[in-house]
Amino acid sequence: MHQARKRFGQNFLIDGGVISGIVRALAPELTTHLLEIGPGLGALTLPLLTQVNHLDVLEIDRDLVHYWQEQKQKQTLIGLNIIEGDALEFDFQSWALRGKAAKQRSCIIGNLPYNISSPLLFHLISAAPWIDEQVFMLQAEVIERITASAGNSEYSRLSVMLQARYHVEQIMDVPPEAFEPKPKVNSAVMRMIPRRDFDLTEKEWTSLSRLVAMAFAQRRKMLRSNLFELQAELMLSEEELKARAQEITVERYIEWAKILVKTS
Repeated sequence: MHQARKRFGQNFLIDGGVISGIVRALAPELTTHLLEIGPGLGALTLPLLTQVNHLDVLEIDRDLVHYWQEQKQKQTLIGLNIIEGDALEFDFQSWALRGKAAKQRSCIIGNLPYNISSPLLFHLISAAPWIDEQVFMLQAEVIERITASAGNSEYSRLSVMLQARYHVEQIMDVPPEAFEPKPKVNSAVMRMIPRRDFDLTEKEWTSLSRLVAMAFAQRRKMLRSNLFELQAELMLSEEELKARAQEITVERYIEWAKILVKTS
């Protein structure tokens, strides 16, 4: 049996109720263009294969890639396509475009390695225009940050950037006992649906990223300090100058990003 590897952040899901809940949350159809990040030992993979004609799985661990190649032969897992690679370097955009070209619903699912979850979520944004839905298991406190609203102490750069691009919601809590080995943290499941009202150009998105990074650089300081060099362009009100980054809504950050591009 494969031993979980710390360097890959491996904790294998074993709770049947949680597994079925995640699959139900995504509700794939036979023709869904579906990618699972990190199949592990198949907790989600095998149930998903009963519901779709084709399933791509992305795995970095060579031993697990070999394991799945063997399982595919032994169990005749028709429709399973094993991709060896690093999710942080994978071309999700090209993968998603193939689904859209075939006019399929394109979805990504996975129990994401907690040690790379934030950079991976940012990397996935490149494919957002062609993705219909993403359902991920993550560390509970990360999902709390992602779904936090302005004014909440957990509201952060991660909250603003992901909410600017997706509708996000937590759909399930998952205790450590649902895994083997048990992680030292609580987990949760999140649904991310790309916003169809997203209208930022590439320059505006870059502007938003820079602006939000500056605003949250020193959370305890007022925007008067953090956005000092942009005050004139943004024409911040006295109230905004006295505010802190976590008090500004996603919509207001987007407005500011657009202003910066117009005035540049």
